[in-house]
Amino acid sequence: MHPPLTFDLNDRRALVTGGAQGIGLAITQALAAHGARVHICGTNAAALKEAQQSLPGIGISVADITKETQVAAMFTEIEQQLGGLDILINNAGIAGPTAAIEDITLDDWNQCLDVNLTGTFLCTRSAVPGMKQRRRGSIINIGSVASRLAFPRRSPYSATKYGVIGLTETWATELGPHQIRVNAVLPGIVEGPRQDRVLSASAEASGVSVDEMRERVLQRVSLRSMVSAGDIGAAVVFLCSDAGASITGQSLSVDGHVETLVR
Repeated sequence: MHPPLTFDLNDRRALVTGGAQGIGLAITQALAAHGARVHICGTNAAALKEAQQSLPGIGISVADITKETQVAAMFTEIEQQLGGLDILINNAGIAGPTAAIEDITLDDWNQCLDVNLTGTFLCTRSAVPGMKQRRRGSIINIGSVASRLAFPRRSPYSATKYGVIGLTETWATELGPHQIRVNAVLPGIVEGPRQDRVLSASAEASGVSVDEMRERVLQRVSLRSMVSAGDIGAAVVFLCSDAGASITGQSLSVDGHVETLVR
């Protein structure tokens, strides 16, 4: 007889990159609510302190994950404060430019790749040795619906989010023998202030009302609704917990089934 499923994370130590705002904050809240000891990082010191005030007990580091020395310093802090990591959530990312391919600058291209891929690489490289030593770990890379669908005028973002899938499957294969699981969560259209700004800009560019633009967007989603940041947090908890103990190398879409991003 199998033991009952549990989402208890009481013995787990977690790092959430970009964990002070948006989806990252929702993930931080979900992990903490299920008992994990959580450390978060980002470049916005005020947002980090605000998150810490709302969630007493979490650790914070002001760190740019594209900088090797800053990542190393952060992992030294984590080792001192938590004694290591069991969970790594590679959430930090940027949207990059929205432009035709011929209008995208090399600087914009490089910045998007640096944050979304190089940052993920640097944090994972730092986390893996300790996980190998303990023969336990769960790494979750936050992708996007743009990890599986074409996204015109978003070349750098699309490239990085497809890249997240490649890293996830490669690391799952490489690290599985060490009992380290690696998965990706692919959020869809997430409700909130950021999406409100996107809808407003799209509506203005198309000459329609915000309500009409929202309806156009939702017509591309099978469930005809957006997802919440809390939905992403719930998926992360599931994959990190014993309930997901045999799941690795997978990309879980949490998007209500977005059918297309073509505009």
